[in-house]
This record gives sequence, C-alpha cells and structure tokens, in this order.
Amino acid sequence: MSARDPGLRAQTLWRDGAAEADQLVVEAPLELHLDGQPLAVLMRTPGEDLDLAAGFLVTEGLAEWPDDLHSLGHCTDPNRPNRENVVKVTRAPGAPRPAERGFVATAGCGLCGKRQIEDLFQRAPPLTERLRLDAGVLAALPETLRAAQPRFAASGGLHGAALVTAAGDLVCAREDVGRHNAVDKVLGAEWRADRWPLEGQALVVSSRAGFEILQKALVARVGAVVAVGAASTLAHDLAVQAGLSLYSFVRGAAFNAHQP
Repeated sequence: MSARDPGLRAQTLWRDGAAEADQLVVEAPLELHLDGQPLAVLMRTPGEDLDLAAGFLVTEGLAEWPDDLHSLGHCTDPNRPNRENVVKVTRAPGAPRPAERGFVATAGCGLCGKRQIEDLFQRAPPLTERLRLDAGVLAALPETLRAAQPRFAASGGLHGAALVTAAGDLVCAREDVGRHNAVDKVLGAEWRADRWPLEGQALVVSSRAGFEILQKALVARVGAVVAVGAASTLAHDLAVQAGLSLYSFVRGAAFNAHQP
C-alpha cells in the first residue's frame, strides 16, 4: 500500500533496541449526520466512508433503497474543523421516516435474545431458502478474503469482510479497524451501486460471528455468513431461526456448520 493511503500511517517503532519503520492502521472518529442532526460517531479506518455510512443506515433501518437519500457526502464547510471526518446525509422528500433509534453498543445476552430476534424479524423476515456452500468453496474462502486485504498485509491490524458468490468468486471486499464497519462498508458499497438485495451470496468475515454481523447480513438478504472465528449463542440462534447458513471456525477443510 502507498504511504499516502489514508488508512495507514508510517511510524517509527523500536524492536530489540533498534528503530524500525512500520505501518499502523489509522483509527479516527467519523461523525454521521442525518437530516441536519447528529446521528452517530463511528470509530473507523478512513477510506470508503460513504460506503460505511450507507451500510450503517440501511442495516440499522434508517434507509431502505438508494432513492431514499437525497444526498450523501463529506462535509464541505471550509470552516468546519476535521470536515474529512464528517459525513452528512439528507433523506429524499417523501422517503419513509423509520422510528429514530438510540445506538448503544451491546454484546447481547441469552435472556434478551428472543426479543432481539423477534424485533429484527419485523423488518427483516426469515429467508425462504437456506444457502448451502460446498465444503471445497468454504475451505478456500479465508484465503480469498486474506488476498483482498492489502492493508492487513501492511499492518496486521484490520478486520476484513467480503461478499462472494455461492461458487466462491469475490464480489466486493473492504477492511476496517472495526469488524462491524468492514461489513457495513461491503454492504454499503453494493447498496450504493444499486445491487440490492444480495440473495444467493455469502458474507465472509475475518472475525468472530456475533449477533450484529448476522443481523446486518439478514437485512441485506445474504444467504450465508462464513466466519474465521467463533460464533456467539445469539448469532447461532438467529441463523437457525432466520434460515441463514452460518459457518464458523472455518480453517481449511474444518468448520462448524450451525444447523437447526
């Protein structure tokens, strides 16, 4: 990657008493404003900010189709400090106004899981057909994702997410310091390109599979989630109830298939 990449910063570090040049992943806040009001602050890796904003909006139920937005762009006010870290979104006249939400980071728990899944199904019903991936395709997907992570290769400090076909062909890949952000960047890129919804495709993540990643996949109508890491109980429950194929701990020919 180029030293001018906004997602990486060249840094001198010390190893065994000697100075060495290295690359660190950039982590910076992104302020998201909706219809003139502050909505959320996302700690992200700069780059693909508009994809991130779009993915966040659609997976959190604040937009449904690209036509719902009148504008989506970085702040252009020359008097606004750090305007490169501010994205402003305006919904189109007549676009649906979903109920406003407060955004609180949670890990989820077994007691509240039933309610969380029921609430999600109100706007993203279960899939009608479960997508099964061939074992040979699954075995190759972690390397497909790794090959699409140049910033990870340079820094070792980013999560990755990729959208692939059922045959394992790469469609879109993104990286970010936040695992949810990497997913939102991929989904947002496809949404902005009007390639939506994403039936018959799979989402591959370099992280564990938590409930939040599964719910984003379900909103996008992705048919399968493939995780290099483990899955949580709530992610398992959602996958089973939603008809969403979930594969965790995918390491070569070995993997866990979460089935009813």
